[in-house]
Amino acid sequence: MAKLKPDITPEEERKQNLEQLANYRPLDDDFMRELFRNDLELAQFVLRIIIDKPDLTLIKEESQYDLQHLFGERSICLDVFGVDSEGQQYDFEVQRQDKGATPKRARYHSSAMDVDNLKEKQKFDALPNTYVIFITENDFFGKGKAVYPIERMNLATGEPFGDGEHILYINGAYENKDDNSDLAKLIHDFRCSKADEMLLQPLADRTRYFKETPEGVEYMCKAMEDRITDEKIRIAYNLLLLGTISKEDIAKATKLPLETIIELEAEIKSVSV
Repeated sequence: MAKLKPDITPEEERKQNLEQLANYRPLDDDFMRELFRNDLELAQFVLRIIIDKPDLTLIKEESQYDLQHLFGERSICLDVFGVDSEGQQYDFEVQRQDKGATPKRARYHSSAMDVDNLKEKQKFDALPNTYVIFITENDFFGKGKAVYPIERMNLATGEPFGDGEHILYINGAYENKDDNSDLAKLIHDFRCSKADEMLLQPLADRTRYFKETPEGVEYMCKAMEDRITDEKIRIAYNLLLLGTISKEDIAKATKLPLETIIELEAEIKSVSV
């Protein structure tokens, strides 16, 4: 999540953004979303490696895909969402902190996808197979594996339950010098901040575009600025909900135009009517 910065000049902010961009890795969710945004081929390339399905054909890909549910229920935003030619759906998440990769969070992501896919009176067999994929910075399960596939089992028979729900944890800390698999190379590349250090060409090329070309750098700097503005708006919105701080003081605190605060206030009033 973007953090508000103290008062700095545009030149200083630009310098800070460039420094942050230089240190970005695919394992950083802000950068990962932009790497995959509108790049179906890259998403397909990565999913083929993770799912171990070389012929997987992705037909839809979207970054920051919102799953909005009924009022009062918790909605989620998927880092990268995809659908393949067989109708199977994929939720690809970067979780740098262990608390963001708990089993119940994975369960909620999986169930949210199910609810989003079944319309009223539609048969349960119409549910597509789903994959929730967590790439974690640490070895969440501590067993040194590259990937931890999670499946429901019939404990009485020892057979898979076969409900079409799949959860995978990719260990971003995995290192094994004897492992030359594409998955091991992918995990290595997710930790790299420089394209020249990467082993897989598609990921290296996309990283190089955003870090080394004028148009890619400009795009990333604009994306960083937009995230900071979005965070300011979120803070202003919450302060308005408190109802104890004047619009003028909120504008000063967030460095947003007073007109924006007034528009937010009007939005809140329209929702509450």
